[in-house]
Amino acid sequence: MKRWLIATLAAASLMLPAMSSWAQVVQETTFNLTPQEKFISCFAQDGYTPSAQVIVQRGTDNDVLILRAQHIKPNLAFDLFTIQNSNLLANGEINPNFTNFGLAWYQSDLQSDSNGNVDIAIKTILLDQIFGFDPAASLLPTNTFHVGFWFNKPSDAEACGFDVTKPTPFNGQHKAGPNAMISLPNAETQLGPLCTAPLKRGNSFVCNINQ
Repeated sequence: MKRWLIATLAAASLMLPAMSSWAQVVQETTFNLTPQEKFISCFAQDGYTPSAQVIVQRGTDNDVLILRAQHIKPNLAFDLFTIQNSNLLANGEINPNFTNFGLAWYQSDLQSDSNGNVDIAIKTILLDQIFGFDPAASLLPTNTFHVGFWFNKPSDAEACGFDVTKPTPFNGQHKAGPNAMISLPNAETQLGPLCTAPLKRGNSFVCNINQ
């Protein structure tokens, strides 16, 4: 009887890490977006530095993202994307090895109100599993764990040195301005904040709560 009890307890203890890991799945995460220093004066409310907070709540079939921003110039239009890569390091400095934003998903329009505030919500797959792929372009499943928004009009950033003859594709007409604010990667995993369940694979990290 004692041996059977010991064996049963040992078997149960082996199951605890997996059960504990599942129980600790993050149901809500909050993070800030960082303004692109070069373009701050083109969208900052006079005397203030723009700020933006993102809250993501996990759902059964999809998730809810709430974005609130303050101290933006009134009535300025932006476009919200989830993207593969941030051009900033974990400390907020420009990444000297950055090449491009990678895969990007158009999620919503944004516009500051007359007081310089933004408050929007979107509902879609976000936490840990947001991805896209395209076999025709040889694009394997690719996660977009970063969040950022772009100037809708290139001319709104012209005074800060943006070349309006070279718009970015970050709006519905594919003629947007530069990135205004973006999320930072985690210092250890280098993944964006929409990944709440990183798993180490060799020398890098992946993200999928079911792996």
